[in-house]
Amino acid sequence: MIPEESFGPIENRMQSVGLALEELLVTAQKQDCLTVGIYESAKLLNADPDSVVLCVLAADDEDDVALQIHFTLLQSFCCDSGITILRVSGMQRVQQLLGAVDANRNQEECGDLHCILVTNPQADHCRLQEVGMYCQESRRLDQWVPELVLQER
Repeated sequence: MIPEESFGPIENRMQSVGLALEELLVTAQKQDCLTVGIYESAKLLNADPDSVVLCVLAADDEDDVALQIHFTLLQSFCCDSGITILRVSGMQRVQQLLGAVDANRNQEECGDLHCILVTNPQADHCRLQEVGMYCQESRRLDQWVPELVLQER
């Protein structure tokens, strides 16, 4: 049995990584380093996979079989290309964040948030490093596609 106090640091770590991911996505959007949508992401991965540093996949729609097939293909491509992958629950929070940066965009213009690619925001961006370390640690614990839950605010 795992002692209760061992849950605290894990929850704190996930919250910290969640905040880092939120900051990274907002910064990347401001720098025009974000590709949103499954189709748009597939086009970018086909054209320039070396520019992609992070692939964020929604974990909210697990009942959609076609979507899961797309995710499997994207995950496979990202793994083969050495791109960090992260499954995220709570995509409403991502929609809040990305919509808040540009108030002129309506919900449809935010696009399909099932897949988001981050392309070279800043090579030394500390938030990217924090998310990358979390994914690396998760893989060491045999969680091949790390998952993260973002909380609505």
